[in-house]
This record gives sequence, C-alpha cells and structure tokens, in this order.
Amino acid sequence: MFALKVADHGTVALVTKKKAVDSNTNLAQGGIASVFDQGDSFDLHVQDTLAAGDGLCNVDVVERVVKEGPARIRELIDLGVRFNRRGAAGDGLDLGREGGHSRNRIVHAHDMTGREVEQALLDQVRRHPNIQLFENHIAVDLITRSTRIKRGQVTTTHEDFCCGAYVIERRTLQVDTFAAPITLLATGGAGKVYLYTSNPDIATGDGIAMAYRAGATVANLEFVQFHPTCLFHPKAKNFLISEAVRGEGAVLIDAEGRPFMADYSSQKDLACRDVVARAIDTELKKSGADAVFLDISHKPAEIIRERFPNIHAKCLEYGIDITREPIPVVPAAHYMCGGVVTDIQGRTDIHNLYAVGETACTGLHGANRLASNSLLEALVYADAAARSVLEQMQSNGKQAVQPLPPWDDVGTSDSDEMIMVTHGWDEIRRLMWNYVGIVRSDKRLERARRRIEFIQNEIHDYYWHFKVVPDLIELRNIATVAELIIQCAAHRKESRGLHYNLQYPQRDDRRWQKDTVVRRKFVG
Repeated sequence: MFALKVADHGTVALVTKKKAVDSNTNLAQGGIASVFDQGDSFDLHVQDTLAAGDGLCNVDVVERVVKEGPARIRELIDLGVRFNRRGAAGDGLDLGREGGHSRNRIVHAHDMTGREVEQALLDQVRRHPNIQLFENHIAVDLITRSTRIKRGQVTTTHEDFCCGAYVIERRTLQVDTFAAPITLLATGGAGKVYLYTSNPDIATGDGIAMAYRAGATVANLEFVQFHPTCLFHPKAKNFLISEAVRGEGAVLIDAEGRPFMADYSSQKDLACRDVVARAIDTELKKSGADAVFLDISHKPAEIIRERFPNIHAKCLEYGIDITREPIPVVPAAHYMCGGVVTDIQGRTDIHNLYAVGETACTGLHGANRLASNSLLEALVYADAAARSVLEQMQSNGKQAVQPLPPWDDVGTSDSDEMIMVTHGWDEIRRLMWNYVGIVRSDKRLERARRRIEFIQNEIHDYYWHFKVVPDLIELRNIATVAELIIQCAAHRKESRGLHYNLQYPQRDDRRWQKDTVVRRKFVG
C-alpha cells in the first residue's frame, strides 16, 4: 500500500525475501476490525483496544487508527478487494466478531481475508510502471551514514541517516547495494524465533534486527502473542484456526468434552488471546495431554462450510470434518506486539527510515493486540508514512541518491560448516519455546540469557569469517530478536498482557505502566 501511494512521485524498489505472496498477511484469516455497524461506535472500538492492551496503549494512536479504519477499508474496496456482503442486495459489509470485541466489526473475505487483500494490492503493484519487484532477495543490513559528535574529550558516533540496504539475491548469492533516499521496513514479525508458530518461514524478525543493529530504538518485545488455536496434527505446519471460529460460536473443550474457559474468564471463549492461550497452556500442563479441542460441530454444516471454506477444506485434508467433530488445537507464537519504535507517521528515530506493520511498535497494541487490529494498523500507517514521505519530498525536493560503498566480503570464505547454522536455528527456537514462552520465570529467563549470549558469540564469529548466505542472515536475525525478547522480559517485573512471570503474577501500574525501551549502545 505504501509503494502504491508513493510510486507516482518516484521509483520504488520493493524487495521481498521469497515470493511476494509469502507473508503473514497472506495467511491472515479473520479480517480487519473497523466500525461500520449502526450499533457500533469508534468509542467502543477504542475501549476494546485499550482493554486488550492492558494499560500500555497510546490512547492518541488508538483513536487515530480506529477513526481512520473505515476510509482505509473503502480504499481497499476501490482497489478491487471483495469483502463478504450481507443482505439480499449485498449493500452492506458482513461483520464478524472475534475475541475481545464487544460488537460485530470484523470485515472479512470468508476466512481468507489476507489473501484477498494481498492479491488485490499485488495486482496493482505489478501493473505500476514505477515499481520494480525484487522477489527472492533478502536484506542483509541497512546502510547508514554516521554523524560524529564531539563533546569535550569524548567523541560519540550515532547512526543517523538511512541510505538504503545491502541485499542478497538468493539464487546467485550476490550482494547488491540498494541506495534510496527513503527506506521503509514492512518485514513482518518474528514467529520463527519460536519452535511452534502460526507464521510462515519468512517471519524471522529481519526488520527489527536490522533496525536495532543500525541504532534504532525498539520496545516492548516481551509481548509476544501466542495464538490460542493452531491446528495440532503431525502433518500440519503453521495452520491457524482463526479466532473468528470462536466468534461464530465454537467452544474450547478438553479431551473429556468439558468446556473449560468459564474457569478462566467471564467472557469464556471470547476472552482475549492472552487469557485463552494461558488457559489452554494450563489445561495441557494439568492433564498432560497434547492438545485441547475447538468444537463448532453444533452449528449447521452448511453455515460452517460457507463461513470457513478454507479451514473446512484444510482440516478435511487431515481427516478432520469440522462440521461433525472437534478440531485438535494448541497455542503457537503468532504476533509480535513490540518492534521498531515509530511516531504517528511511521518514522523511526533514524532519519529517512520508516517502519510499518508488525515490525513496528506504534503504540496501538500495548501489551496485547486486539484481534484483527493488525491489518488495520498496517493500512493506516502505510497511508501515514506515504503522506509523510510525500510532504518531505514537497518541502525538500527530490533527494539525490548518494553513492554508497559496495558490499565488502574481503577475507571471508565459503562455509564448509553449515551444520553450525542449522544447529543454531534449532537450539534458539527450542530454548525460546521452553524458557521464554507463554509462562515465564526469572530462572527460565536467566537460563535463556546465558545460552543466547553463547550462541550470539558463535554467530558473530561465523558471520565475519564466512560469506553470507540467506540461512545465516536469518539465523543472525532470530538470535538478535531472541536476545531482545529475553532482555525485555527479564526487565519487566510484573505480569501484564502477553507477559506472564510466575514470580510476579500481578500487574503493577505504579512501577511498570510504561514501555520497555531498548537501544543499542555505540562505542565512539
């Protein structure tokens, strides 16, 4: 969306690490939260978002995003997105409900909303003469210019201006220099930091890691959202059972068929994701079972097939008929609520560097994201960033692209020990799942900190001695993000939203109603 809005005013290089459709957006099932019903209001949507965020949302940001939602939805419709309609004439949007929402406000395209939105936008991108799409390219690092500041006898270096990125082409392994007066990170989340995730393989926290290494501020990385209901099957990989299934009346039950959510929340099965994920985690630890079950079989079969065609078809592939039997589900890492800190226009604290979507920390989600607010945030901030860039261009004129140094791999050699990379991947994801998962403790976090420090030293040594390859780049990034998650989680001595520590089970507004902010220290 950002590319489309700025492309009439300059050329755009759109870099994507695999195919353009490989993204969390493409897998988003539920929809986009926005106020369209007469019984709903902006105030109600704001209050639901604040309640989910558990005291850490930026109220001004929440109000802006919520109020801009309808305009961004209409913009998508104008671009060809086909949302479900209601009424005989199809003159209104069909609105679903998900956990944490007090009204029906989820605009959706069956249970494949993200795919529908992404396809419409990609169709526009591929037709635009000023946008060049670089598929199967992965960014290695941002390129920055240093500003050296001398105070007395001390000279400090701060990476102040972003000038582009070094990018490797997957097939040839050639690293090219992409120079640009404006760089925007829309690199998604970091679910692959964890052993079990609903995310695709691309979600390795690249934007967060690159921005942090360049000196940008990051925040609230302890707030990793675990989606309560991912399909549990030995042959299934990363398949999410949308929150909208519970919104349509599905009930969580244990192996004996007992509904259990009333034990944990007055909202029962429509409680927010953090509550439901911890409830399932508790039930599994109590029973020793591998999964709990999500049951919507009491609804008419034709309604289930019409509302959830993708989920119904996918479950059938694994021998599960959701119109007749419950679905085995487990929690899995799903969404990063923290990220690169931005202002209301999507600007980071590095000049000419913007961040939007899951890689950003805008202040909307606080300690826990409300269901279907993610695509909403991405749309609103893509628009805000585009407006900011165009205003900057209008004020300053077109900026000349500065010549930048080529990638330097002198002194490196081809790796003959890729086992270090594959072992590192597996070790990080397991330690994060076991020690920094849904429920944490000081002891677990300290174990994780010691281990990730050792792994980071190994990766650092390997990175500077061997030529870069995509798997090494992603390993380096998940290690960086894992270290930041551990650091943020260890710092917060309370339980709030998605962060639950056994030593500090209560929320502490007096001392901890604030963001956890981290910035890399540079040595001048």
